[in-house]
Amino acid sequence: MQKRTLSVLVENTAGVLSQVTRLFSRKRYNIESLAVGTVEDPRISRITIITTGDDKMIQQLTSQLRKLQPVISMQLLEDSTSVSRELSLIKVRADTKEKRDEIMQIVNIFRVFVIDIAKECMTIAVVGDGSKTEALLKLLEEFEIMEMARTGVISLERGTKTIYNEGKENEEFTIGKGLSKNLVYDTITESGADRSVE
Repeated sequence: MQKRTLSVLVENTAGVLSQVTRLFSRKRYNIESLAVGTVEDPRISRITIITTGDDKMIQQLTSQLRKLQPVISMQLLEDSTSVSRELSLIKVRADTKEKRDEIMQIVNIFRVFVIDIAKECMTIAVVGDGSKTEALLKLLEEFEIMEMARTGVISLERGTKTIYNEGKENEEFTIGKGLSKNLVYDTITESGADRSVE
């Protein structure tokens, strides 16, 4: 069992996220991180999911995801060939000058940012991988973490290869699904990918 990152392009329509998450729920697969946002084309959203499983489970999951009607394309991303980042906002108690000074020293060491400061607290923004956030949290615990929000991990493959190369160009993924080939074709050509829908 190991953590795996799935990057899924979907048509940006109502209910699409619930369709994807219901698939995980039905199969009792746990979602450890989930991030959703539109891409360069506002008609399309990218869903980045981190889950844990063995090779057989991941193979079944990716096969079932591709069969969902709103799914345009997907990638199984490897840590060694992709880059990942997460945004975390951490509100920490800083009700004395001494505490604020200590927190600022930690902030400078980790190269993160204070984005809000009040008389009794500071809010820190962290952009990085999960290990960076976890290490920072351990140091801030002694000051009392009042509140925290995390976006979930987003990832892209390194180099020139993109998710648009991953196979929704193939007839097997478009026939019988009501998927607009023009939508896929426009997205692929606008992204500069080498392949196109027939």
